[in-house]
This record gives sequence, structure tokens and C-alpha cells, in this order.
Amino acid sequence: MKFGKDFKKHKVPEWTEAYVDYNGLKHILHEIRSFRQSNPNLVRASSKRLSLKNFNSSSLHEADIDSHDDIENQVIAVHTVLQENSRKLYNTRLIVAPTEGEVNERNFFRKLDDELNKTNNFYKDKVEEMIREAASLKKQMETLVALRIKITNPSSHGSIPLKSVSSEISNLDPSKIIPPGKAESIGADLSFQERHSDSHPVVDVLHRNNSTDGEITDEHETTNLDILDRIKIQNTYDSPMATIKGVFTDTREKGLSYNKEELKEVEERLKTAFIEFYQKLCLLKHYSFMNISAFSKILKKYDKITTRLVARSYMIIVDDSYLGSSDEVINLMARVEAVFIKNFLNSNRQEGMKLLRPKRKIERHRITFCSGFFSGCSVALVVAVILLVEDRKLMHIKSATLYIEIIFPLYGFFTFTVLHMLVYAANIYFWRRYKINYPFIFGFRQGTELGYREVFLLSSGLGVMALVTFLVHMHVKMDSDTQHYETYIELLPLGLIIVVLAIMFCPFNFMYRSSRFYLIKCVFRCVCAPLYKVTLPDFFLADQLTSQIQAIRNFEYYVCFYGGGRQLARRLTRCSDDEVYNAFYFVIAVVPYWFRFLQCVRRLFEERESVHVYNGLRYFTTIVAVVIRTAFEFRKKIVWKVLALLSSAVAAIANTYWDIVVDWGLLQRHSKNLFLRDKLIIPHKNVYFVAIVLDIFLRFAWLQLVLILDVHSLHGKTVSTIFSCLEILRRGLWNFFRLENEHLNNVGKFRAFKSVPLPFNYEDEDDNDDNEKDEKNE
Repeated sequence: MKFGKDFKKHKVPEWTEAYVDYNGLKHILHEIRSFRQSNPNLVRASSKRLSLKNFNSSSLHEADIDSHDDIENQVIAVHTVLQENSRKLYNTRLIVAPTEGEVNERNFFRKLDDELNKTNNFYKDKVEEMIREAASLKKQMETLVALRIKITNPSSHGSIPLKSVSSEISNLDPSKIIPPGKAESIGADLSFQERHSDSHPVVDVLHRNNSTDGEITDEHETTNLDILDRIKIQNTYDSPMATIKGVFTDTREKGLSYNKEELKEVEERLKTAFIEFYQKLCLLKHYSFMNISAFSKILKKYDKITTRLVARSYMIIVDDSYLGSSDEVINLMARVEAVFIKNFLNSNRQEGMKLLRPKRKIERHRITFCSGFFSGCSVALVVAVILLVEDRKLMHIKSATLYIEIIFPLYGFFTFTVLHMLVYAANIYFWRRYKINYPFIFGFRQGTELGYREVFLLSSGLGVMALVTFLVHMHVKMDSDTQHYETYIELLPLGLIIVVLAIMFCPFNFMYRSSRFYLIKCVFRCVCAPLYKVTLPDFFLADQLTSQIQAIRNFEYYVCFYGGGRQLARRLTRCSDDEVYNAFYFVIAVVPYWFRFLQCVRRLFEERESVHVYNGLRYFTTIVAVVIRTAFEFRKKIVWKVLALLSSAVAAIANTYWDIVVDWGLLQRHSKNLFLRDKLIIPHKNVYFVAIVLDIFLRFAWLQLVLILDVHSLHGKTVSTIFSCLEILRRGLWNFFRLENEHLNNVGKFRAFKSVPLPFNYEDEDDNDDNEKDEKNE
């Protein structure tokens, strides 16, 4: 693979604009090559003349002059300007005759300097941010060690000496990472402690310090237990009970209770924080390596085209820059590994590195093979079903047609589910193609996210199971020789859904257990809204459920169909005449929108932003429209029809506007891309206009269910099924552009890391924050 493609492939998606513009530099090199090929005589004459006029040898960077080369052989001069914030700016001057051919070369070095300054400053900003975070983690870890000692030995108080146990944890001290003159500003006076034993570290620490050694440790080898008096645990309200208590107590913090459950909770949160911090360091290390490689590659291309030997001297500049010479990230990574493994994995390095450096997912050929096999089987089974219907003339026999309409909802559930999974697989394919970082947006753990091949495999496998069951069902039911199996054949759809649910909730590690449990967790959080903090996966899933109302109703039909008794005739007539079923028919249609409404309420109380008020009103309007439309299905009166049309039109207009303007970020005023937005991922603008038109058309398509268009060629519930499938396709279209807009927001803020709340809050820090706020107000 060429370096340009490899460079683009391995970029951190949210930092794309902070990387070296490798393609832009290559474009300038192409112009240089074209000029040199078209003007060989001028280039030859220019290469013999090196003008040292206006050249000051003292302005040369000391690395530019090689002891083995004469100064006349120098091609570039690099000026270094030290700014007030101790940042260096590099400015390269080409020491050649000012001919027409050198204009592109000067542009090349001007852009090369800009890219070096950009990457150097970005890298330094991020490293300083990591150092500040390391100081915060160091303080948190010190408190954790004190809490462990206090819980193990409640009678402990004051400063407990710890002989030779601070060597690893104190490694995160910022004073050991950055120059001493800057350490004080980011908390270098804090010290970490650590445990050393695998079995009972805190107890062993106490025994070690109570030994008859008689040796007194210094202040860096003590744990001050008095710090616990100033500590409160931050309540993230990440559970229903915590949310309910927070409503009544109106507090986000609680004091220490010194119990093992509290210690376990704190350890888990700090453990997650350390893992995330290490991932940040890995990304920064990779960022530095890829940019230095890009500078090296582009300079070698320049040397090859111009036959000038500048790569070596300019790479010395790059290597001496902060981007090339800083080793803070590597040192921090080593120290985080030591602290994490010692304190959270009982010195088990193998298990610790599995958590800190999860293996990337390997694409396997058998997944592609199985996906193709199942998709081929699905096509063959669809053809077999069509041939069976045509051969038996089932659509022309009234009793057979009625029976198919009665059992169709049992299999319609799988139809809608498989279609939605196929749409999601297509979404993943295009997200990957256009470098939209969907694993980060959804918060998938690295190495566990499903690709489009895996999702397509699951959907095609489920489709095969459903089609085989339906084919066997219809064949046995319509065959006069096998009708004595009628009682058992009716249980096939129930058996199929039991198998699917059993696989879904199976605790064993097969068939993507982490992804299955992640989905179950998100569904549970949606159902429990607003008792859980709302994250993007939660409201994204709730939006998917609003497009699966018909599938949810079909699931309700399962309960009614198989709860109607053992006799088939009774089951067939019970659902449509059951008042309880009709009442739940209303509720099912409203529930997904109600989930989203409650999520908006939760976000309003947490974030205090007016946008959640408008979003909640939008879902409330949709709930009203759905209720009125469902009432019209049962009572075919003109009044209900008019109300249904008006409410549905209002809801459709509000939802369409929100989709395009808020969720997709399009139709922005004063955008450089007319009627779109400034930044676009898809290069073809027409795609966005087509998506807007399709979203408007499909949003208003559901008004057909109110107008009740009479299509004589379609039977029974075929029309509503078609429009339910169109809604799923519309949701797939919405999914892509919704995540594209979210990704662009992350790119604009260079946000490539998750925000992990730390467990401990310090009263002295709160006082300082309050004082700063008071000073600002004054």
C-alpha cells in the first residue's frame, strides 16, 4: 500500500485537520515536476547558480550545516522564532536564484513550514492537556490509596508512612514529566501512593511500616489519611435509585461512607479513567509517528524530483521540534502501565495489557463466506415461497388468503427486523467508507464493535430461519395429507421467536456476546427513561424504535395469538375483538415516542438547554398525532379523519424540519455550500439534496394511512406493510447523516476522547472555583 493511502487510513478521524496536509504537499510537488519536465534547460541553468546574496550564515539553524558539507552546498535556511508562549515557529528560505521555476518550490517550503508549525503546536497542546490530566489522576489515586487503608484499618488516622511504596504511583508526578519550572502550575506538589502486595496490599503496607526497621520515610512516602475528611464522591446519577435520591435530596455529591461497596465503585470508575487515559496517550503517540513519517516521505519525494539534498537537513529540524523530540507521552504510557497493573490487576501484566491495549478486530474470511451463503439461501427461499403460492393458487382461495393475513404478523416481525438490520449494515459500510468514527460516537469498546459483514451475516441468518419456518408452515398447512400436524405447525413462529430470544439473552460467550448485551443494556435504559443519564446510543436506539412500531405491534400480536387458548379458531378471532388488545394497540404506538419525550425531559433538567424543550414538544406532537390516527383506524368517522390529517401534517412538518436542520445540520444560512453546511463529508453535493427530498417524501408518506388509498392489486395489510418498510428505509437514511453531523461536530472540536467522570471531588477545589466565580462577577 502506498504511504498516502496508508496515512489517510490510519488518521484519527477527529484530528484529520491537524495532520500534515500530505496530499496538498504532493500537489505542489506535481507542479514542480511538471515545470521541470517542460523546462529542462532553465532548470539545468538554475541548478548551477546558488546565490548567497542576502544570505546571513548566522541565520542558519545550527542543524542545517553538516561538518562534511561546505556552506555553498546548502539549499535551505531555516529560521526559528521563539514566541512569548515558548512556542517555536519555523520559517524556511530556499537559497537559489529567484527564477520562475523556484516559485513552486518556495510555496512548497512555505506550506511545509505551516504544516510543521500546525502539527507541532497541536501536539504540544494535547501533551500539556495529558499532563494536567495525569496530575488529576495522581491526586485521585492518592485518595484511593488512603481510602483503602482507612477501610482495611478503620482506626488509622493522620499520615501513615509507606516505606518504598511510592516508587510506581509517584511516577505520574508531572514534575518528572515536564521541566521543573512548569510543574508547579499543574500540581507537581501532589504525590501518589500505591500498594505492593498481591493478596492484601493495604495490610501489608501497614505491617511493613510497623516493622522494627526504625527507618523514617520522607514526605513522599506517606499517605495522609486526613485528606479523606475533605473528600466527597461525585454522584453521576447513573442508576434509577441514584436519580430518584438526587431528585429528593437535590445534591450531586455525597460524603464517604467507608464501606467495601463504595471502594469497589470508586475502583471501577478510576479503572475506566486510567484505561481511557492510556488510549489517549496511544493516539497521541500514533499521531506523532504518522506525521514524522509524512514529513520524511514528502521530503524524499522532493529530493527525487528536484535532485536537491534537503531531506536530511530538514528532518533534523523536524526531529528537534517538540513533535519529534518530546518523550513525555512515551514516559507517561510506561508509568500508567505500571500504576494500573500494580493497583488494579494485582501485578498481572498480561491481563493489564489486555485491558490497556485491546487487540484490533480481525476480519475473517469465514464471515464473508457465511454471509454470502446465507444471502444466497435467502434469495432461493424467497423464490420457493413465491413458487409455492403460485402453484397452490393461495392468493385466489379466500380461506387461504384469510389465513395468510392472520398469520402474516407472526412473520412480519422478522421481516421488519431483518430489513432494519440490513439497513444498519449499509449504514456501517458507508460510515467506514467516509471515515465516520461510529465506534467512538456509540462508545463501543475497541475490538468489540460489529462491522457491516457481521451485521449482514446476522440479518441474513435470521432471514433464512424465518423463511424456512414460513415455507414449512405454508407447505404443511396447505397440504391435505399433512393437516393432522396442524396443532404442532402453529407453534413454529412461537418456537422461532423463543430461539431468537434465547440467543439474545444467552450468557455464554458466543455470537457476539458483548454486542448483544450492549443492545440489551441500551434497550433497558430506554425503557427506564428518565431514570438513567441519556447518552447518544440511548436516544439513537429510541429513535430506531419509533420506526419499528409495526414490528412492536406484531410482537404484541404474538402474545394475543398464543394466549387465546389451544383451539386455532378461537385464537384466530380473539385478537381483533379483544378490548385489551385494542387498548394495548394504542399504547404500543405511543411507547417509543414517549421514551424519547422522557429522555428530552431528563436532558433538559441536566443540561438546561432550550433545544430539549423544542425537541420534547416535537415528540409530544407526534404522540398526539399517533393517538388520533390510531383512533381513526378503529372509528372510521369524518371528524377523526380530519383531526388525524391535521395532527399528522403538523407532526410531519415539525419532524422534517428537525431532521434536516437540527439532526443533519443542513439548510444553514450563509454557508459556503448553498443550502447545506460549510463542512461536507460526501464530495458530491447532489447526494444531500436527494436525501432532503427523500426524507420529506417519506415523512409525508405515512399520511396515506389516514387517507386510506384503495389499491385493488394489494391484499389486506400489504399497503401498511410497504409503508412501514419505507419508514425503516427513511430511518436508515437519517442514521447516516445524523452520525455524519455528530462526527463533524467532534472534528470541529478535535474531540477524539470520551469524557470519564472522576469519582472524588475535593472541597478545597470547590472553594477555589467559587472564589474565582466571585472575582469574575465583581
